[in-house]
Amino acid sequence: MIQFSQEQLTALDQLIKKNLAFVIYKMPLQVTWHFIMQADTPVEEFTDLSSLNTKSGYVIAPFEPTTTYPILLLTPDRDTIPSLKELKGFESLNSTEADQEKVVTDQMFDSYSSSFEKFMDPLRRGEAKKLVLSRRDVIEREQGMSLGKAFEQACLTNPNAYVYLLHTNRTGTWLGSTPEVILSGNKSKWQTVALAGTKPIICGVQQPWDAKNKLEQAFVSDYVKHQLQKFGANPQETGPIDISAGKVTHLVSHFNFELEDRSKLGDLLHLLHPTPAVCGTPKAYAFRFITQKEPQSRKYYSGFIGALDPEGQTNLYVNLRCMQISKKYCTLYAGGGLLLTSKLEEEWSETENKMQTMKALLGAKKIS
Repeated sequence: MIQFSQEQLTALDQLIKKNLAFVIYKMPLQVTWHFIMQADTPVEEFTDLSSLNTKSGYVIAPFEPTTTYPILLLTPDRDTIPSLKELKGFESLNSTEADQEKVVTDQMFDSYSSSFEKFMDPLRRGEAKKLVLSRRDVIEREQGMSLGKAFEQACLTNPNAYVYLLHTNRTGTWLGSTPEVILSGNKSKWQTVALAGTKPIICGVQQPWDAKNKLEQAFVSDYVKHQLQKFGANPQETGPIDISAGKVTHLVSHFNFELEDRSKLGDLLHLLHPTPAVCGTPKAYAFRFITQKEPQSRKYYSGFIGALDPEGQTNLYVNLRCMQISKKYCTLYAGGGLLLTSKLEEEWSETENKMQTMKALLGAKKIS
């Protein structure tokens, strides 16, 4: 069982207050946590995934890399949580992130309905086969809320997920619990997944899969296989099988492949990200449509996070079931894949179900 001392939890909160760069995370099905911190040097920034070629460190990548929301690479110089005594010697940094506290309006059902119609139009015209529409929910942060304790609770309630709490002066604070690998491997053995399709778990019972969800998952599987082959890999596919994540179930196919030359993992990530699971298909059309038509920036939601090491263990996960946290507000993100057969109420319910993973950690009042 994941356990923290009160001093460790308080130290995590103090690191955020001092605006210092750190990540604490738990791997799926593990009961130990890992902490990394970069205190002595600035965090590296990139706007092109190919810049990650030959690099090692902890990656925080947005959905759309820009100068405002860059790809960050933490190079850890510490792997233990500082004591409260040690923290007194750390100098606080000035924040360079956008002022999230000005963003207090939520995209509720009427606005989501309007976006849904805009996204359905190109599907009806045959210009796209799938488009992923995301939304956010802004929650007032409860006074005195401990993010260290929220991370601990997320670990306990999401044993199958990659759970993390991170902070940098560029990203602000993010907390998440994601089921989806984008790339993992060690030496020559590598893996990725195609994860799509969502059904709620009702009274502990998984619901049957319909044609829409099966087709949505097939789009992602075909894309991943094609991109791996384009990179020169020969993937072996298994699945799809069911995987539970909080209050919902997804379909997932696993791809195993060999990489003898690992000097261009950034190029491979560029081919894979964003997958149709968070973007759509055709990829170029879907990405352009989303960045132009979605009413809010996704920032680091539906990007990816995790450890990158071409000569060691790499574990990178798509940043789903997450929220950004400022002093006053928590902004939760969720999305769903739209096909020609999608129905508004069902898609809205899917995003609500996905948000429950993070909402369960908050004792807060919704902003109307």
